Amino acid sequence: MTQTTNDQPTGRATSGAVVPVLAFAGIVVAVMQTLLVPVIKDLPQLLSTSPSNATWVLTSTLLSGAVATPIMGRLGDLYGKRRMLILSLAVMVVGALVSALTSTLLPMIVGRTLQGFAMGAIPLGIGLMRDMLPREKLGSAMALMSSSIGVGGGLALPAAALVAQHANWHALFYGAAGLGAASIALTLLVVPESEVRAEGTFDLLGALGLSAGLVLFLLPITKGSDWGWTSATTLGMFAASAIVLLLWGAYELRSKAPLVDLRTTARPAVLFTNLASIMVGVSFYVVSLVLPQLLQLPKETGYGLGQSMVVAGLLVAPLGLTMMFTAPVYARLSAKYGPKTTLILGMLIIAIGYGAGLGLMTAPWQSLVIAVVLGAGIGLAYSSLPALIIGAVPASETGAANGLNTLMRSIGTSVSSAVIGMVLANTANNVGGVAIPTMHGFRVSFLIATAAVAVGLLLALFLPKQRPAAHPQLRASSEEDANLARAEEALRGFRGRVLDAQGTPVARAKVTLIDRRGRQAGATLSADDGSYTLAVPAQGAYVLAARADGHAPLASSATHTGDDSAIDLDLALPGETVTA
Repeated sequence: MTQTTNDQPTGRATSGAVVPVLAFAGIVVAVMQTLLVPVIKDLPQLLSTSPSNATWVLTSTLLSGAVATPIMGRLGDLYGKRRMLILSLAVMVVGALVSALTSTLLPMIVGRTLQGFAMGAIPLGIGLMRDMLPREKLGSAMALMSSSIGVGGGLALPAAALVAQHANWHALFYGAAGLGAASIALTLLVVPESEVRAEGTFDLLGALGLSAGLVLFLLPITKGSDWGWTSATTLGMFAASAIVLLLWGAYELRSKAPLVDLRTTARPAVLFTNLASIMVGVSFYVVSLVLPQLLQLPKETGYGLGQSMVVAGLLVAPLGLTMMFTAPVYARLSAKYGPKTTLILGMLIIAIGYGAGLGLMTAPWQSLVIAVVLGAGIGLAYSSLPALIIGAVPASETGAANGLNTLMRSIGTSVSSAVIGMVLANTANNVGGVAIPTMHGFRVSFLIATAAVAVGLLLALFLPKQRPAAHPQLRASSEEDANLARAEEALRGFRGRVLDAQGTPVARAKVTLIDRRGRQAGATLSADDGSYTLAVPAQGAYVLAARADGHAPLASSATHTGDDSAIDLDLALPGETVTA
């Protein structure tokens, strides 16, 4: 059973430092990902290996991050999100130190694989915010956490370039380890553990099956250019991935405590949000691949902008900064119009940015304009995704559901990297044995990003329309709105009082709502006068279970017809007491 509810957070949980500390953890994760961008082209020489082998330094992080994200989310739901967040960051610190102490390929791959585990910090942070923050602060907080991956990437690029130009490249890993250690310390000091827990045990077989399916799918995407897209290895891995994921899905549907609740995932609100997330991930990564190359190409090419590595990073950095400043704007827009509308608006702005970018590639300041416009659009889109997911799943599944959504974004960036890399390679000019990207390749890449956003817009239109008060915790932007939302929420569901055998109100009794499949659909604590209110996700039969110290537990069945009225139901706990 869930231990408590996110309806009334504890005093520690409402600390103003919780949000920046969790957002900082997300930024640290992004820094880890962006770390090697300035030295990618030099990795074969730095590691004394071939270019094809050097790509494993990047591929290993992608694969471990994809595997770790849904698994750490589920572990957080079961055993504590703060605990798993600290574990994710600790593994990243160890991996960064391993990479900092080596100049050979295999230990570097091991270190980068460990660093990929930090990707689980994003959904865990979002889950912690839902569990502990008051409603009026939740929208902007989740927006900042969701955007932190872009914020950190944008800010880290010029910093990493500066370090790579003026210091030993191993300093990049020492810096990442230091940031990770600082994030762990701040989390221990500021962020309390959530008491919200999911039922069941960890689905080890499901985790192994999902891991195998993801590796078999993502590996040929990232290595397809080296292996050949029509090679037996590439096609065989794609086929094996399809088989493994189908078998995994069949197993998950039969499992009593699945790693991923596929029935919940199949809900239109979750399904179309995840599909749209893939498209947003594709569009986000295109600008990160194109603009730095365009800015650093020599002017002698006729279209290159001839900027240094550091200047190029500074001109792209506003992409992340704009995403960060978009978070409070998103909260206001979402409170008024809903996260579906802000997602659509964000993708429209992304489409405008890439469309305008087709004609804005001739001066460095134009790259700055593109970065700002795309940052605003991507910030709105990224901020909308966790709100849409959280609005459609129970609190006990927040970590796993957001982990899966983060995975969808990662798949989008992986597909983007493979497709754009192939486009730039096939349209490049060979000059003295060196492949030089062309303006034609850059513009085709922008057109691909625009097409991905168009598909995402179409998918977003299929998202179900949310009722104004369906999920008030994701909509309220002020205390007044939050109070109104609480009052409206009480109109749909069950309400009453928890009493003892003599009719005396029982304060702080735990009341849990259980649906017809035996899964928790809500939970709360009774007030000082014994009153409670529980909203229902849908009409149907439910069981209300009540428990309090010193009293025997009680379970009572009830049916909600789905109208907008609440059903009054007092829960009288049995008279006999329970000894400690």
